[in-house]
Amino acid sequence: MWISIVYSLVLFFLGVPWSQSQPFEPLDRNTIQWPDQGPPKQALIDLGRHLFFDPRLVENEQQSCASCHQPPLAYSDGVALSVQAHKGWQPTKRNAPSLYNVAWAPVLHWDGRISDGQCFVPEDTKQTVCLPALESQAFESMRSRQVYTGFLPKIKPVKAYQTMFQQAFPPGGEITHVHMARAMAAFERTLVSDRSPFDRYLQGDRSALSLAAQRGLELFSGKAGCIACHSGPLLTDWGFHHLGLPSEDPGRGEQVHTAAEKQRYHQAFRTPPLRNVGLTAPYMHDGSLGSLEAVVAFYDRGGDDAAHRSPLIHPLGLTLPEQQALVAFLESLSEAMPTESTASPGR
Repeated sequence: MWISIVYSLVLFFLGVPWSQSQPFEPLDRNTIQWPDQGPPKQALIDLGRHLFFDPRLVENEQQSCASCHQPPLAYSDGVALSVQAHKGWQPTKRNAPSLYNVAWAPVLHWDGRISDGQCFVPEDTKQTVCLPALESQAFESMRSRQVYTGFLPKIKPVKAYQTMFQQAFPPGGEITHVHMARAMAAFERTLVSDRSPFDRYLQGDRSALSLAAQRGLELFSGKAGCIACHSGPLLTDWGFHHLGLPSEDPGRGEQVHTAAEKQRYHQAFRTPPLRNVGLTAPYMHDGSLGSLEAVVAFYDRGGDDAAHRSPLIHPLGLTLPEQQALVAFLESLSEAMPTESTASPGR
């Protein structure tokens, strides 16, 4: 109760409308929206896990989804720009985000180009299918890696995969592109992080945060103004903002259609959720800031490209101890991550 009251006062003094922000609160796993109105059978999740870690997804069999989304790094990869095995090991355009808590994401990617209800015509079934955001992302990612001519022919003869598809998609157990996408999305929805020190603090354990982290929380919600964009259970507004980061990347502006929208969203990027942020360096859409200290210093000086930055971005005037306290709070949003891997059947 007291958190909501303090939060309301902070928003009032910051001039941030309540409609644009939500109070801090623990995640509620019961609010995950599963396709088919309920959690899937374990067989579907297990199939998705095996597919996620299978390096045969690309032609040279040297890169899986887990190569760019590694469990110990909160399903990010620790480099500024990932490389793509299916494109001659060329770097990607943007930094690989964490997959934790992606079940709640209304849009995916830094530019928000994946959302619910996108429709596809798979080459193997030739029947139009419209998918939720996570399934759409899995579908598009695999299609770009030539799943029809590469991965599917490799796994169809594998007895273990035949059994897993049968258990996940009875009675036929067809090994199809769409079934792969549904299984991988089911696995990704199980990637929930909700046991950080900050979660314990929200649940009433005042000792869960150090004094420095508690001071950082005050700054986050007050002087630093981070709460204007980073609020709610996942500490994001899911909006798109230009932060004053020098870039030639059009960002969200490339995904919208009208001239007014293109101008508004030019070089704007999705506000990232902050859970496990201490594990996912480097930061920003291009991975250009290597530490939380660098991120806080960037915001403190009001960004580096005043011509394009959001009106929410301005110099903060934080002292060095205040910057350090803010970093301590950000680090309290992370929890120890398990090291997970899964053997690839028939390999």
